This record gives sequence, C-alpha cells and structure tokens, in this order.
Amino acid sequence: MKVKDIMTKSVISLNDDDTVEKAAQIMQQNNIGAVPVCKNGKVIGIVTDRDIAIRSASQSGGTESKFVRDIMSANPVTGSPDMNLEDASRIMSDKQIRRLPIVENKNVVGMVSLGDLAVNPKSNTQAGDALSSISENNYSAF
Repeated sequence: MKVKDIMTKSVISLNDDDTVEKAAQIMQQNNIGAVPVCKNGKVIGIVTDRDIAIRSASQSGGTESKFVRDIMSANPVTGSPDMNLEDASRIMSDKQIRRLPIVENKNVVGMVSLGDLAVNPKSNTQAGDALSSISENNYSAF
C-alpha cells in the first residue's frame, strides 16, 4: 500500500511571514498539530504545536509579533505519494517525527501522521514501532 492511499489530501499551509498567532489559530480551528510552511508554493518548513509552545510562547513577547519563520523547523523531512507505508513509518521512526509532509515537485500534496498509519491495518505494526521508538528516545530521562 502507498502513502497516497492514506494521506490527508486537503492540507492547510502557512507562509513564512504569517504570525505564530495565525498558526495557532489554524491549528485550533482545524484540530491539527502541524502545518507545512511554504514560500512560492514550495515547502520550506513545518511548524508544530510543540514549536509554538516551546520556541514561541516560552520567549518574551506575544505570538502576534512573532513569525512562523522564526520558530519553524526548516527543511523538513518529506515523503512522496508513491512511497510504501513501511518506508514512511521507517522514516518517521528514524527521524523521530510524528508527521510527514508528502510532496511532489516540492509542492505539498498531503500529510501523513503516525495516527494515519496506526489506524491502517496494513501499517499499524510499523506505526506502533515508530511511536515506540520516538517515545523511548524522547522520554528516556523520566
């Protein structure tokens, strides 16, 4: 099975000059935890709810005066629509990411999350392994 078979196709994106406040509002309104950041139609970054909490809210000044480009993760790991689900799971595990923007010709065409993989019977084992790997590495100090 391919990523294009399970990816979310209606992806909302941000521009790098959008405010962090706008990013937070979009995430809240659409119940999502990550948004790709584009410039001239090409993916240049990704901003997550964690980026907002850690990189923005913990700093002085409000979210309305900070820009997405200042807190985003630049040059994100991406996948392609034609990659196998196992490959997507492996990438997410290896790179310690929970969401994978799917691009074609550098344009965002979809998004895959560990949750998407977990609910798919053909990939839920790999998704579980990826989540275990991410959790072990992030929370081993506790």
